[in-house]
Amino acid sequence: MNTTRRHFLHRSATGIGTAALASLLNEDLFAKPPALPDLMSGLPGVPHFAPKAKRVIYMYQSGAPSQVDLFDPKPELEKFNGQNLPNSIRKGQRLTGMTAGQKTFPAAKSFSPFRAHGQSGTQISDVLPWHHKIVDEMCLIRSMHTEAINHDPAITFFQTGHQQPGRPSLGAWASYGLGSASQDLPCFVVLHSKCTDPEAQPLYARLWGSGFLPSNHQGVKFRSGTNPVLYLKDPTGDTPQGRRQLLDSLAELNTLRREATGNPEIDTRIAAYEMAHRMQMSVPALTDLSKEPASTFKLYGEDARIPGTHAANCLLARRLAERDVRFIQLYHRGWDHHSNIPTRHPKIAKETDQGSAALVLDLKERGLLDDTLIIWGGEFGRTVYRQGGNAKTFGRDHHPRCFSIWLAGGGVKGGITHGETDDWCYNIAKDPVHVHDLNATILHLLGINHEKLTYRYQGRDYRLTDVHGKVVKKILA
Repeated sequence: MNTTRRHFLHRSATGIGTAALASLLNEDLFAKPPALPDLMSGLPGVPHFAPKAKRVIYMYQSGAPSQVDLFDPKPELEKFNGQNLPNSIRKGQRLTGMTAGQKTFPAAKSFSPFRAHGQSGTQISDVLPWHHKIVDEMCLIRSMHTEAINHDPAITFFQTGHQQPGRPSLGAWASYGLGSASQDLPCFVVLHSKCTDPEAQPLYARLWGSGFLPSNHQGVKFRSGTNPVLYLKDPTGDTPQGRRQLLDSLAELNTLRREATGNPEIDTRIAAYEMAHRMQMSVPALTDLSKEPASTFKLYGEDARIPGTHAANCLLARRLAERDVRFIQLYHRGWDHHSNIPTRHPKIAKETDQGSAALVLDLKERGLLDDTLIIWGGEFGRTVYRQGGNAKTFGRDHHPRCFSIWLAGGGVKGGITHGETDDWCYNIAKDPVHVHDLNATILHLLGINHEKLTYRYQGRDYRLTDVHGKVVKKILA
């Protein structure tokens, strides 16, 4: 069978593994590579105003941490403990199918004590001892809320601004608006922790996808181990000269095709080859921790030496921040505890506590915290009432009405709490913050007016916050 030019172009675009190493070693050694399509820069006029943050590190806690047991102390629950949730508090709000059939909804106080820490006196649960060290850097929001009541739509809502799949992710919007600040690494990098909970909810690549934006804005997932990015290594026996020649030839063919069709995705294809070429050197250097001093692993913990742990990903996030990666997305699964929450929540908290706090402390020590926005939180909260009647082995159901997240650095006030919940930790009493408000604020800190960052698709101008969202000005430094 004869191979047509169309077949060749199609096959050549199926991976980024044809990238060559030669010009990274000596750019003058071989023929100069073709000019890279200008996909690294952002939109004209963006940022719209001076940014407070140059980059974002988003530590997403998939499964929904319990605000009742971690961040939102409720002394009144001591006397409410075991009492049925009053109808005046619930107000007929929707329940999931997992507890809608319960005849009673007995309140459960926190299984761990809360204590004040830092100069701010912020109260944090004893379940997060390393967080006690960073309370004066944290902006703790206790009044988050969302409409989504189940995991997939709720996570999708936080990450893309819509409960239905198909929209661009937050990181993709940042890449589209601002472009890359690094020549050698992707603008948007995704890191997954190894999951120790067999009941953890799955995650999908669309959560860091580009949706209808050009595909060069999607997140690049780094794997743990010796081969963090697939297809970067040259085939055995190939030479740098041969790979450079092939790369140049592919770029010429793809350029001809782009001129013939006007398809902008061909520019993405050419840029992907060249980025892969650069990453052949930058990724191994990034993931080589051999030159990190012993003090680094004292700070992050010995788990940071184990690829794929949350601590290791936090350390890698710091190294990515040093190399000007724009948006760094960490995922840690396993917070969904419908049973045995007094046993299971401390275990997952221990996996994330030290690494998360160490990242804040490390960035501050290196002078990077002021222009790095850190976010830590999940898709909703947990109910104040027990799921299951046993006072020792109870769980907590999904609760979208009120929950907590925290931010640090990058233009937010440190050592403050924003928003309040009622004595039952069931409804918001003051200063509510919606998902759209949070996303609008994140973009604002990056110098972006969320109402002006739009993309026309199928005859409509879309944006991350749809037609909603207000910047939470009270938390801005």
